[in-house]
Amino acid sequence: MVALAAAAFAAILPLRAEAQNDSPLEALRDFKRQAEWTDRFDATLPEVHAVNSLQPTLSPEALGRMQLAIERYRTLAASGGWPIVPAGKTAMQLGVRDQAVAVLRQRLAASGDLVQAGGRDDVFDSYVAAAVRRFQLRHGLRGDGIVDQQTLDAMNVPVTVRLQQLETNLGRIAERANDLSDRYVLVNIPAAEIEAVENGRVRSRHTGVVGKVDRQSPILVSRVHEINFNPYWTVPVSIVRRDLIPKMKKNPEYLAEQKIKIYRWGDESREYDYREIDWNTDEATTYMFRQEPGELNSLGTVKINFHNQHQVYLHDTPQKSLFGEDARFHSSGCVRVQNVRELITWLLQPNGWDRGKVDATIRSGERLDVQLDRPTQIMFAYITAWVNADGVVHFRDDIYNKDGVETLALR
Repeated sequence: MVALAAAAFAAILPLRAEAQNDSPLEALRDFKRQAEWTDRFDATLPEVHAVNSLQPTLSPEALGRMQLAIERYRTLAASGGWPIVPAGKTAMQLGVRDQAVAVLRQRLAASGDLVQAGGRDDVFDSYVAAAVRRFQLRHGLRGDGIVDQQTLDAMNVPVTVRLQQLETNLGRIAERANDLSDRYVLVNIPAAEIEAVENGRVRSRHTGVVGKVDRQSPILVSRVHEINFNPYWTVPVSIVRRDLIPKMKKNPEYLAEQKIKIYRWGDESREYDYREIDWNTDEATTYMFRQEPGELNSLGTVKINFHNQHQVYLHDTPQKSLFGEDARFHSSGCVRVQNVRELITWLLQPNGWDRGKVDATIRSGERLDVQLDRPTQIMFAYITAWVNADGVVHFRDDIYNKDGVETLALR
């Protein structure tokens, strides 16, 4: 079984991949044992080696890889694309025998996820399970090897739509790829992912939580200049109007429970009582609401500041479970960062900080603002398709509908 599984993994990793010793079932069990708050929620899967890369999403070299992928998808489209995969009689997963599996094999082979021709066409064997996981990880889905509805929907997006995504994103990458600092942070909004890049290599990669469809994270370029440890959170007026007022109408104790204090803007000499505000009007939007540092704070333990007109920033979060979800679009425009301490340590290295100092500062609970000795470029980009250094093509849903009318199905 071990040898068979190793051969299966090797078969689907044609680009600089090595055979693994774990069986697919062992890999799946390892995956399920991982906590939500891990460095990468899919890091234990062998197929990760085929889809992840130490090379950044943005680079001049990425343009050549995109052009090669576009030619390949044009050829695929001209030959009729890939088949529509029907739903099986039961959920398609390891051990299932179903005629739909034969079509699934054709679909995975067309996109290069399955290159092993052995086995019965109608049996979902270890080769197919590994190929499904690889497909899922390339599309930002949970790599469990089970063809659920979300995976099926992604498989059945026409090749012409994927081709359009590649062509659209070639322009986006070209716009940014030749204007990169030697040290920068990339927030890829559709991927809900953050890369810290130095000298052309990814130093760390982080799962993120970005803006909801109706509260989108903006596209921008700036420089990180300050880190706030154990910060206050000043509630934006938009959130006061949309969220705070309705919550207070339902539960007048909400502010006290969340340790949010009320002041006048520009004057913190007097704290106001919630009963002094008419919550049936917009009067609350004229007050400043500030949440105290602590475990309830919406920013978590740290905030990363950079100048921008949208008043957005990167931050930690007390809601760690969000990082384990397939669709990480929950915020009001700001970006929550998984394993943010690793990113903070990297940003503060020029200041002489290490991870121990970062951890100790957070643990102390002290309010501390640190100016970066070396302000670092940061970009919020909208990239729904890219090709990594191993030639593996990635796609993400066009969550904000910026790719064009034809990609509405991706939502």
